[in-house]
Amino acid sequence: MLKEERQQTILNEVELHNRILLTDIAETLDVSIDTVRRDVKELDSEQKLRKVHGGAISLGFTTNSARNANIYALDEKTKIAKKALTLLKDGSVIFIDGGTTCLELARLIPVNLELTCFTLSLPVAMELSAKPNVTVIFIGGQIAKEAQISIGANTIHNLSEIKVDYSFIGTGYVDSQYGLTEFDWDIVQLKKAVIKAAKKTVLLCISEKLNSQHRYKTCEINAINTMVTEVEPENVLLNSFRSHDVHLL
Repeated sequence: MLKEERQQTILNEVELHNRILLTDIAETLDVSIDTVRRDVKELDSEQKLRKVHGGAISLGFTTNSARNANIYALDEKTKIAKKALTLLKDGSVIFIDGGTTCLELARLIPVNLELTCFTLSLPVAMELSAKPNVTVIFIGGQIAKEAQISIGANTIHNLSEIKVDYSFIGTGYVDSQYGLTEFDWDIVQLKKAVIKAAKKTVLLCISEKLNSQHRYKTCEINAINTMVTEVEPENVLLNSFRSHDVHLL
């Protein structure tokens, strides 16, 4: 495989999943980790992604801005956010996860909608702070600098003491048989706590992530009450999810 093809594959993966591991990409491309490390370093120097320890993250994932040209599939994520808004009503108590799609949801919440919103995402909290009728409660803990979210035991403990009407979450990978998965064990524990803290959980997920999986399981697909994608519920891409007890929006 040519270097240009390798690097395009790396960019595609990091844009889709926000963060990747060098070991995973090396296995996918069937090349050495040193080769992938050199590619990532070169892409970082060209400001196409950001190199981090053991992997890389997308530029759109690292920014504090809700509207920037580096957010991957922004049109699709905006469509997902607009669909998710239909679930909200005055007086709702909700949770909004970190990630670019959830940030788009926060941005689109109407200024006249009265909500109480818990979040562990610094960008989401800042976005919501400009909404005059939204009470924002930040769930504190150790800050993961790359993802700009609070993590760790204190965050999980704080989540155990709340119960929200809806939690709006993202995921790295989702499959109708394997459920929601991630490559980061700590993030899995965090998402488990978020799901447990909600009466209903809503997954916001672009269709490109469908039928993908990784090593650590967050939950079965049936633990999700509603899955929102940018495609219509009748789309063939969602066929494998229809036999499960999850509402498609």
